[in-house]
Amino acid sequence: MAPGVKPPPYSKDIIRLAADLADTPLLEAPDRRVELRSPTCGATIVLTLDRVDGRVTDISAQVAACAYGQAATALMLAHARSADRARAEAVLIALDDWLNGSDVIVPDWPGIDQLAPARERPGRHGAILLPFRALARAMEDI
Repeated sequence: MAPGVKPPPYSKDIIRLAADLADTPLLEAPDRRVELRSPTCGATIVLTLDRVDGRVTDISAQVAACAYGQAATALMLAHARSADRARAEAVLIALDDWLNGSDVIVPDWPGIDQLAPARERPGRHGAILLPFRALARAMEDI
């Protein structure tokens, strides 16, 4: 890339992940339903899930976000089954730290490294964190 030219905002990996996010219906009678909005970018998510013994057994989400938010949602949905509250909270904290550069270790979540280009785009952090915030919120005890 020529000096002074910014890379495109979305990599091919981000576009592929976002495209993989199927418009799936929410669960009809979920154990938990969470609706969140990112105050930084306006992205929204509705997440529904079922739990057994504190672990995710089924999950679905509908998101209105940029491609980074859609990609993050696709990654979260693909690997959330069997997660418990501790896992949901730990990945949210690690992801927030990683995005903000305070921790160089990539969070322990399959495929999350594909979101690395967003580390330099703070305006996208809210959309990326949104599905993981929703997951952590859904795992809280009522």
